[in-house]
Amino acid sequence: MSRTGKTTTAPVVFQAAALLLGYPDGDWRGRPHTVRDAVAGLPGPEIQLLLSFCAQVEREDPLALAARYVATFDRSRRRCLYLTYYTDGDTRRRGAALARIKSLYRTHGRVPPDDELPDFLPLMLEFAARTPEAGTALLTEYRAAIEVLRYALEAHRSPYAHLLQAVCRCLPGQAPASREEALRLTRSGPPTEAVGLDVPGPFPAQPRPTDEGARR
Repeated sequence: MSRTGKTTTAPVVFQAAALLLGYPDGDWRGRPHTVRDAVAGLPGPEIQLLLSFCAQVEREDPLALAARYVATFDRSRRRCLYLTYYTDGDTRRRGAALARIKSLYRTHGRVPPDDELPDFLPLMLEFAARTPEAGTALLTEYRAAIEVLRYALEAHRSPYAHLLQAVCRCLPGQAPASREEALRLTRSGPPTEAVGLDVPGPFPAQPRPTDEGARR
């Protein structure tokens, strides 16, 4: 999964992954078609990974896919889409990390939505697609967390693993050699010092991570 430099297709891959990693709501049916049109003719294994995901999910009923999404990302802390969870858990340190990411967005003219945490992976991917230099640097900073999520999705045999694989192929530098190394790089996993960060997200009735697993 290593990559020694940015690819010319990276912004397209980041935008496509951002679109496809969002919750499959009412506009879902058009998203795989939008991605297919955007990547048509582009080279690289990362493009084939995007197309493979699209081919799999297009065969699913949207309601079934929505249920799969919730089961995949919202019911297990091992597959959380909020990257600072892996590095900081629900701690005071995480609050500072979230504020820093939000400030970075605003510095580059991006106004983060009020109803979403700034470390939500699709949001970070969209930022990287539209602001490649700063956005890729941000993703690279959290690469270990992205790789931990990738390993978890692969172990879960989830088609969403294809999207994480495509993203990781577009990141510069060396990837962690194993899940264990990726976990070490995220400071040995989420800390447990809870401070009550209860920022609302876009999906109701989805609790914060506990030992049983949850959304963030």
